[in-house]
Amino acid sequence: MNQFFDRKTAYYNAIAWSDWRPGAAITTARQTHFSLHAAELPEQTMSIFSDARYIHTAANRQQLPAEGAPEIAFAGRSNAGKSSAINALSGRRRLAFFSKTPGRTQEINFFALRNGGLLTDLPGYGYAKVPQSVRAHWEGFLSEYLQTRGSLIGLALIMDSRHPMTDLDRRMIDWFVPTGRPIHILLTKADKLTRNVSAATLAKVKKALADVPNTTIQLFSSTEWLGVDEAEAVFAGWLRESAAASTTAK
Repeated sequence: MNQFFDRKTAYYNAIAWSDWRPGAAITTARQTHFSLHAAELPEQTMSIFSDARYIHTAANRQQLPAEGAPEIAFAGRSNAGKSSAINALSGRRRLAFFSKTPGRTQEINFFALRNGGLLTDLPGYGYAKVPQSVRAHWEGFLSEYLQTRGSLIGLALIMDSRHPMTDLDRRMIDWFVPTGRPIHILLTKADKLTRNVSAATLAKVKKALADVPNTTIQLFSSTEWLGVDEAEAVFAGWLRESAAASTTAK
């Protein structure tokens, strides 16, 4: 592993535990993830993402880790709230890194989960102005990963609820649907919409994707904790099904 990856591993592992410390009294069970160490949480309140830790970065196919553990990929347009969604699910403010220039990161980051699965944080798409050669490399790498990665069990697709179903969002869906694996869409920043508008947006996206198999959709807000438990239940279900299938295969 080169020096860049060593420094990045040290950074992620340091912040992964620096956020977990006894803190002031808080009001909700989900918010306790921001102030208590994982070991201090009752087992029933612990998210499958609560002990997530950074383990690897891949900038090309050759750098991908060996397949084995089930992977859940998180993808979305730059600035759609993907990092915030990952941080909300993990109960930590800084697990997923916010780039100062959205869309510049062109790597896949791997995080180990407490039950043996992996969360893969894919590069944001559709924002940064990058050379065509870089864009072509990223699109090729990402499409190959989504379409051929055997250990990938599902895709969490992040869309800004104010601007859902862009052409690039649809491309991601088109890349992944042929695998037959599930897609769960998080319509983020729902707190910025009125209740009526958010409900109408959810209905509109469901209608647009009615013909897409194995696809579920929900509203989500990382700031208001809207939909956090619902999303976690979906992803935990994927991991349980993967574990059951693996046991049966043996």
